[in-house]
Amino acid sequence: MKAYSISTSQAKRLMLAWQQLLPPRSYKGKQAILDYLTRVGCIQYDPINVAGFNHNLVLQARIKDYQPPLLRQLLYKDRKLVDHWDKNMSIYPAADWPYFARQRARLGTQIRSHSQIQAVLPKIRQELSSRGPLSSRDLDFGATVDWYWAPARLARAALESAYFQGELLVHHKSHTRKYYDFAHKHLPADIVTAPDPHPDDADYHDWYVLRRIGSVGLLWNRGSDAWLGMRITAQERNAAFARLRSKKEILPVSVPGIKHELYTKKEALELLDYRCDTTPQAAIIAPLDNLLWDRNLVKALFGFSYRWEVYKPAAQREYGYYVLPVLYGDRFIARFEPTRDKKTGALIIKNWWWEDGITPNPEIESALVDCFDNFIRFLAAPHLENQSVTPLNWVGQAIS
Repeated sequence: MKAYSISTSQAKRLMLAWQQLLPPRSYKGKQAILDYLTRVGCIQYDPINVAGFNHNLVLQARIKDYQPPLLRQLLYKDRKLVDHWDKNMSIYPAADWPYFARQRARLGTQIRSHSQIQAVLPKIRQELSSRGPLSSRDLDFGATVDWYWAPARLARAALESAYFQGELLVHHKSHTRKYYDFAHKHLPADIVTAPDPHPDDADYHDWYVLRRIGSVGLLWNRGSDAWLGMRITAQERNAAFARLRSKKEILPVSVPGIKHELYTKKEALELLDYRCDTTPQAAIIAPLDNLLWDRNLVKALFGFSYRWEVYKPAAQREYGYYVLPVLYGDRFIARFEPTRDKKTGALIIKNWWWEDGITPNPEIESALVDCFDNFIRFLAAPHLENQSVTPLNWVGQAIS
């Protein structure tokens, strides 16, 4: 199949339109959240909260008047979404639960401290049956075991083990603390008992590669963070690309200046000629936003180099601990380091960096006022302050 030849501008618009960022904040309500998750498969969870958790930052850029209780309702009341492994820890539609049967089975074969965990699982099941949802603080087996990130209390390791394998799910969270309960009590029976829909590994690989392409919108067949959590080899991924291309479930795209072909899902083809007729708007993008999963692709298409530096020593950081990109129309125009005033809750711009070649004008400043007005309402911050050395005259116009 011959690749579709498109311009860089078309490629950016396709990617942003697929990501529902052109324009941003153009959808509303819980159904819009479900529709977005159905389109992209999952959004990534991360426990760091400087100015909102990553998953909430993803949604505030797309959903007008978004507030975190909307997502919590979908997760823990409506049970339309689940917290589980996909691209690392993620949130994905509950309807996709059967498709991850192989992943849950694989996790079950890799459990550390297996014998110690197996010994206490009957007691955990008994406690859950009699007491209802529990966190690791509610159980004490008087032991610490080897666990994935660091030694952990046996209670925590055992709960997480049963969770990884799908016997338990997250019933709710208190801040970042998880409370677990039996999956069969909260997910529909036809989802919990559904057989693995994949007849073989090749079918599973095809489904997963297609899913990840849809998670980003445009993706190339190169190693990157976009493939994290899949646990398939480069050879298996190559074979899946070949099969999907042969079945015309993905379409090859060539872009000037990019030597590698890009691929998109066939249903995204209609976005190749997407036009956004509204005045360009600005959006604050999450550090682990689906748009940014392949940093090298973002640099190639948008000319924007971004690395999340939270795990770098301070002396090695180019910008700052927690820095968020700012999108304007189809360009990244800036990045900033946010923080919160511990007493007042105000959102503070600690540092601000314009991208090379960007000269702020009234149109950009107006878009930033609207963007940050939405952002501080999302955070329930009383106001916005600029403490960076960069003059930002528009800051005083953004009010909650």
